[in-house]
Amino acid sequence: MVDLPRRSLLAGMAALSASACAKINQSESAKTLFDAAEDGHRTLHRALAGKQGLAPEYTRAERSPTFRGNGSVTVEDPFYKAQLAGGFPDWRLEVRGLVEKPLALTLDEVKALPQRTQITRHDCVEGWSAIGEWQGPQLAALLDAAKVKESAKFIVFRCADVLYGRDYYESIDMVDAYHPQTIIAHSLNGEPLPEKNGAPLRMRIERQLGYKQAKYVKAIEAVASFADIGDGKGGFWEDTAGYQWYAGI
Repeated sequence: MVDLPRRSLLAGMAALSASACAKINQSESAKTLFDAAEDGHRTLHRALAGKQGLAPEYTRAERSPTFRGNGSVTVEDPFYKAQLAGGFPDWRLEVRGLVEKPLALTLDEVKALPQRTQITRHDCVEGWSAIGEWQGPQLAALLDAAKVKESAKFIVFRCADVLYGRDYYESIDMVDAYHPQTIIAHSLNGEPLPEKNGAPLRMRIERQLGYKQAKYVKAIEAVASFADIGDGKGGFWEDTAGYQWYAGI
């Protein structure tokens, strides 16, 4: 296995506590998206994220002819199957945990946010790479709207897929969460995400390896600790295969 770098000192150490989960109705969520306020906590994380620099970006002419699926390429859950067939009309993306204003957003509401488009290279721990064009809102916009609490140290991505009998999840620190290239992608190469690539929503965290790019995302959860999540190591592959939690490239 590749010996991946340790997490940046900027990330800090995890505090020990548990998170709470809640959500509000769709109309309140939509209103909150356009009524977010800054505070010193979020401003600091954004400033630290900006100092990391950007991952390389490419031209459309450099996009790979195909972008393979990897890991989970389908979701067997009946609700997911029905949503996939109908264009995800009832899908909700929750923003919850250590936040002041939990959200539950429709796919249309996610697409109505200010969008970022970036053409980047996906590097898999297995040794393959592909260049794709991704579009979606910055994760920072949702965290600002939900008003993440100062006690939050990590962002956990809850996913719809089940691999080897375990719910898939991943996580990043707050600095990566506020990085400008960390987006919640709903399209690949100008088209809605295919199922194999994580429809309807997947993460793009461009400064980390492919296994950190969670697919089939259904909830974004702000937490202070991984202690009560999975095996406490911060991600599916970290729990099951001993992968490094920080997969920076």
